[in-house]
Amino acid sequence: MVEIDGRRLEYRLIGEGDGPALVFLHEGLGSMGLWRRFPDDLVEATGRRGLVYSRAGHGRSDPLRERRTPDFMHHEAQATLPRLLDEVGVVEPILIGHSDGASIALIHAGAGHRVSGLVLLAPHVFVEPESVAGIEAARVRFETTDLADRMARHHHDPHSTFRGWNDIWLDPAFRDWNIEDSLPGIRCPTLLIQGLDDEYGTLAQLEAIEKGLAGRSERLVLEDCGHSPHLDHPANVLRATTRFISEIGDSG
Repeated sequence: MVEIDGRRLEYRLIGEGDGPALVFLHEGLGSMGLWRRFPDDLVEATGRRGLVYSRAGHGRSDPLRERRTPDFMHHEAQATLPRLLDEVGVVEPILIGHSDGASIALIHAGAGHRVSGLVLLAPHVFVEPESVAGIEAARVRFETTDLADRMARHHHDPHSTFRGWNDIWLDPAFRDWNIEDSLPGIRCPTLLIQGLDDEYGTLAQLEAIEKGLAGRSERLVLEDCGHSPHLDHPANVLRATTRFISEIGDSG
């Protein structure tokens, strides 16, 4: 555990390799453990160090203290994440973000923090109707199935974790959320990965990111793939991400 802003966050350091460390930023219902084997496999494949952590309200980190506001990802990207990186001694990382974690990575890099590269899985930079519909469907599943029990295997308080994510995304005040203004400040290489069957977003997200970035980008679009490409197509994602990270090292 590490204490940031008076809240304890669980984290794990993996490997002892050289070069920019890989920092994993989980999705809106994710946690350190819900990445499964992906961080360990990627650290092994690239020979880098890795940092995985659970944001407040997720996993075994301290719970949320208050209802989230539309700027919650900005606070994570601009306040919590820089302090965490300082605390554990990580500089100029490669950020690997999934969904909300990808948005946090973009905000962090766009605010001028030194980042060596971005790997963005199912990223979003604005709210689509598909996002709202998918999150509304998730609320129904949470209320009518055993989703809370399954989440309890990975989260200290699954009800708080779910509401912390679901309530803010369905709040009318969040419909105008948009981080495209962060993109022109991003000059590092970026890999975008999206599933064609993603229930929370479309390729319009990738198109907006590619248009707005100042640096080079490439994309991997996967068929028969939902919102978690690294779980639906682990071999393809691991191969593409390993190559991308290796090219960052070669160019450096």
